[in-house]
Amino acid sequence: MIGAFVLRRLGSGALAIVGVSILAFAFLHVVPGDPVDHLAGDNASPQLRAKIEHCMGLDRSLPGQLGAFLGHVVDGTLGHQCKNGDANGPTVAARLAEVMPHTLALALAGMLVAIALALPLGVVAAVRRGTWIDTFATATSLAGVSVPIMVLAELGLLVFFVELGWLPGPTETGPAALILPALAVGTHLMAMLARMTRSSLSEVLGEDYVRTARAKGVGERRVVYVHALRNALLPVITVAGLQFGSLLSGAIIVEKVFARPGLGYTLVQAILERNYPVVQGAVLVIAVIYVVVNLLVDLAYGLVDPRIRHG
Repeated sequence: MIGAFVLRRLGSGALAIVGVSILAFAFLHVVPGDPVDHLAGDNASPQLRAKIEHCMGLDRSLPGQLGAFLGHVVDGTLGHQCKNGDANGPTVAARLAEVMPHTLALALAGMLVAIALALPLGVVAAVRRGTWIDTFATATSLAGVSVPIMVLAELGLLVFFVELGWLPGPTETGPAALILPALAVGTHLMAMLARMTRSSLSEVLGEDYVRTARAKGVGERRVVYVHALRNALLPVITVAGLQFGSLLSGAIIVEKVFARPGLGYTLVQAILERNYPVVQGAVLVIAVIYVVVNLLVDLAYGLVDPRIRHG
């Protein structure tokens, strides 16, 4: 049963990846502007322009270009960057592999910050529903959702880097340099997860089996954390999984503010340059990330809720 479920999900995910790749290829070719002009520059020689055009496959028909792109997907290179028209130069896969650790580290750190803040806040708000604690937690969540990530990032830089000098700023490296970007990303995500936790747990606490557990004399802490919270986590897992996919695809604003060369920042630069191979490769990697994350979320359902696993 589990194997069949995984195979079905992998099949649908593969179709989604192929569809996204074809759409990205199609949309790139309807965007105004000559990609060779952007990569070669206004004063480029005709020889350099011809080399870039050949490297990007623009001297072929559209079906030929699509076939070449799919061929590069199969061989794992995702094509060549074509900056200098070198068809044997650095590959797109190599560039994405170089920037991916930066985005992965930011996504993981941001998710840890979000979960560490959201679960206690959401649980306390649900248990103390209707009190000033609930009001404070709800207001904190609304503030986290309402304040743009750019403002959070720049405010963090102003306070902790410029004024206090406690944390590293842009262009700096090391574990400490990840704290401010992770806080900016995680605080925004925390607000959504905290509200989802509160809403879901409040609903579960009103279920019959929870009242039965209390009537049997089960301690309130065990009722909340063992009987109720586990079932309340299903929608939270969904939101966290989808948002983690978004974080991996690139917290573009945070990467820009903190000068982190991540996947999202690389994709934006490639779009501005009209660098078709890099854009197509980045979009494909993002699609794969979303499919894998969604598959892991589905599998996590079965671990959290035995009813889904047995069903």
